[in-house]
Amino acid sequence: MKIIYTFMFFGLTVFTIKAQETTINDALRLAVDNITGTARYRSMSGAFGAVGGDLSSINQNPAGSIFFNNNLATGSISYFGVRNKSNYFGTQTAENDNSLDLNQAGVVFVFNETSKSTDWNKISLAFNYENTNNFKNTIFSAGTNPYNSIGNYFLDFAQGIPLDYLKNYNFNYLYFNEQQAYLGYKTYIFDPVDNNDGNVDYITNVPSGGNYYQENYINSNGYNGKLTANFATSYKNKLFLGANLNVHFVDIQKVFNIYESNNNPINDVNDNRSTIIDILFQNELFTFGSGISFNLGAIYQPVDNFRIGLAYESPTWYRLTDQLTQGVVTTSFNNPDIITPNNISSPYSFQDTQEFLPYYIQTPSKWTGSLAYIFGKRGLISADVSMKDYSVTRFKPKNSQPYTSLNTTMDSILDNAMEVRLGGEYKIKQFAIRGGYRFEQSPYKIDQAFGDLTGYSGGIGYTFGENRIDLAYTHEYRNMNQAFLSSGMTDMARINRKNNTVTVSYTINF
Repeated sequence: MKIIYTFMFFGLTVFTIKAQETTINDALRLAVDNITGTARYRSMSGAFGAVGGDLSSINQNPAGSIFFNNNLATGSISYFGVRNKSNYFGTQTAENDNSLDLNQAGVVFVFNETSKSTDWNKISLAFNYENTNNFKNTIFSAGTNPYNSIGNYFLDFAQGIPLDYLKNYNFNYLYFNEQQAYLGYKTYIFDPVDNNDGNVDYITNVPSGGNYYQENYINSNGYNGKLTANFATSYKNKLFLGANLNVHFVDIQKVFNIYESNNNPINDVNDNRSTIIDILFQNELFTFGSGISFNLGAIYQPVDNFRIGLAYESPTWYRLTDQLTQGVVTTSFNNPDIITPNNISSPYSFQDTQEFLPYYIQTPSKWTGSLAYIFGKRGLISADVSMKDYSVTRFKPKNSQPYTSLNTTMDSILDNAMEVRLGGEYKIKQFAIRGGYRFEQSPYKIDQAFGDLTGYSGGIGYTFGENRIDLAYTHEYRNMNQAFLSSGMTDMARINRKNNTVTVSYTINF
């Protein structure tokens, strides 16, 4: 069954300078690209680097806005369906998520030079907003772990921390690792052991023997949005140049609840220690902030029907802030400090929301090469190939802990990844039929942690008068590992994620 306890978090926010825990996934969720935007763009899997003529295409190559013939505005609505299948020690579970989003809106203005006094004969100005990532997602994993208890997470953090910190210090003034140990100590997950040498070690109160039933429920919401200001120009209708300035917005909420129960033999009543039967560890994390980036692009048309594109996307420089609320409740048997008629108690520790000092993430840059062949007014085929080196992803300040070790880890385990996008369009009178394919390599050198992505797409369009309506369907899938915790107990659930998206766009020429 799913976790049955309710969240008991306090509403007070406490501001602290202590470092929070960050992981590689915090960076990758902002660094890995997604196919977003208009229905036409999605239906061709985003293979628009040398095609242009679509408001979302300026994300791939900013020179593409020059191929609009007149002023135009487009708005898009998308239905997102996500299905996550989990396998945790042989137990299969699944979760579905659905959401509806106004994910794109933009406008372009076209100015033609008719005096023939210059070879720069056309310019375009575009403004476009897109949700580059919809974080609505739920993962539920459950199974019996034959080896490790989640109590090891708290025990692992506790080793080396003076007992006085856990007994007498205020939670708000502790570092993150001390806070995690504090939560475990206050709920009797572990107890101190005096070694008679002035040092204190800690011993778990979770009975050994394995066969720990565990659940991990992760629910995410929020978005990563991008507002783009675009400029493009044409030279002799052969060379097309463009540039973007992008402002990014991040607002993510992630709730993850981890539960464990066991029926292992309890500790002897006479050893004066509690025995932990159940553990519930609850977390609510808000991440919000903004970022900035830019794009440069060029498209060359040596003959009328053939185009070559090259584009550069700069790193995105994010400034982010985290708010974290945590709590633990356990079921304790024979607790020497809490006497009850049946010897069962429920010690808990729910803490105020902590707001940490801002930190910075720099995502990798990307280069894209593109080819497109235009069959007059009948259709087109196009291909894009992109390269992105994820190993240069950085948390900043990069020379401060814990970011130094994290950056070193990313440098060693992340890799240069290639992305291929193929698309085609065929027109029959007022109708257009479209299709596409996308393949993206894993950002990891060993892709077991976060696998390759494969996607397919299709769609139709209908033009009537000065307006057009487009419909697209995209299907993508990827396998990945999901750890329950970052330390002490790092057993993985294997996740198979499938994304299905339906997008409708309406375009007005004016």
